[in-house]
Amino acid sequence: MNESNASPDAETVIEHVLEHIDQHIDQSLERLFGLLKIESISTDTAFQGECQKAAQWLVDELSGTGFDANVHQTPGHPMVVAKYHPAETRPHFLFYGHYDVQPVDPLSLWHRPPFEPAIEDTDNGRVIRGRGTADDKGQLMTFIEACRAWHAVTGSLPARITLFFEGEEESGSPSLIPFMEQHRELLTADLALVCDTGMWNADTPSITTMLRGMVGEELTITGPSRDLHSGLYGGPAMNPARVLTRILADLHDDQGRVTLPGFYDGVEPIPTEIKTQWDSLGFDGQAFLAEVDLDTPAGEKDYSVLEQMWARPTCEINGIDSGYTGEGFKTVLPSRAMCKISFRLVGQQDPDKIRQAFRDHVAERLPPDCTASYHSKDGSAATVMSLDDPAFDLARQALTDEWPNAAVFTGGGGSIPVVGHIKSILKMDSMLIGFGQDDDAIHSPNEKYNLQSFHKGIRSWARVLAALSD
Repeated sequence: MNESNASPDAETVIEHVLEHIDQHIDQSLERLFGLLKIESISTDTAFQGECQKAAQWLVDELSGTGFDANVHQTPGHPMVVAKYHPAETRPHFLFYGHYDVQPVDPLSLWHRPPFEPAIEDTDNGRVIRGRGTADDKGQLMTFIEACRAWHAVTGSLPARITLFFEGEEESGSPSLIPFMEQHRELLTADLALVCDTGMWNADTPSITTMLRGMVGEELTITGPSRDLHSGLYGGPAMNPARVLTRILADLHDDQGRVTLPGFYDGVEPIPTEIKTQWDSLGFDGQAFLAEVDLDTPAGEKDYSVLEQMWARPTCEINGIDSGYTGEGFKTVLPSRAMCKISFRLVGQQDPDKIRQAFRDHVAERLPPDCTASYHSKDGSAATVMSLDDPAFDLARQALTDEWPNAAVFTGGGGSIPVVGHIKSILKMDSMLIGFGQDDDAIHSPNEKYNLQSFHKGIRSWARVLAALSD
């Protein structure tokens, strides 16, 4: 519960916890720097030992703060699971983060060595610079340090907590689903807390309450057995590039809507409360587009840019390849034409039905002498959190108590696969709270995490734990 409604004893405890966080922020930074120095790049087997080192580092740190922490080996990089389960009945939360990081290439664009973290002064305040600062080591350490402060002040934690840290998030999470299925009992709790998100702006915290799902397809249209001379075969021979472009052109109408039959089945209206919050954010869609030299929204008419990004489904062409694309001309009629398509899903849209509708769309437009083949990316449904759970309002108030501006519920245009797995495998909802900023340059050179995000992020999690546990 928020502090204004808390008992005097509860108010006193959280104030002592917050004071402890402030007094020990330098030590918290030292611990973060220790984790940041480990080169836990999961995509490169040359760093396998570093991923193992990061997992063990977390276990060693957590073992000193009341957790029973263990490294769990997988066919890939290890998982870390740590438990604080006091005997008495308290709410139980699963906290997820990942300790692996992206590669640092191109190294020449970094202003400093990526695994030698440092605090830098910038025009927008002080930042922590280094690979993994925002994605996701700085984020997961905000929660660990909040737990550390609670334990230091009270000798315990306010809830039963299970920590779940993955080492393969940046490399497709090949071990995640099998591990979660094998360890359902170990990981199941009342509610999952996920930190791999950001704030609305530097002074406005947010809780992400909806994420879009995704279906990916790679389509190849094949016609003649080889590339043909267009002067000899042009006309009588069917051109796969011509077939493909017609298929793609027919995916949208003039109003920006996707034309696949049944595509909008399961798309639900935005709740009035949420739309009101979004309208209050003051988001400038024109300015957003202007940043990339555009000025006209291309999505569905009658929806704002923010609604198009967070609450409406999409069909996008991600890449096209066919024929000769080198310098000059090679007048061929190509044997094949390929494209990559992604569908972002919302509400209750069914990934399997969307995939089938696309393939039916292709089949209806496939002429004689051409064949279609597919290479599919696993589909995932959208994730929509139930705001009927009072935990969401309690957490929003706790965040509001910490930051200059009131916390808001936001949407997410992308996908966080683990949230879907938590829902489908563990049968749990997730609360997504993170303190990243849009300019953190995650996955890019010179990644950073605002010092304010780290410090107030620790304080925020301390408050959220108090609110959800009371």
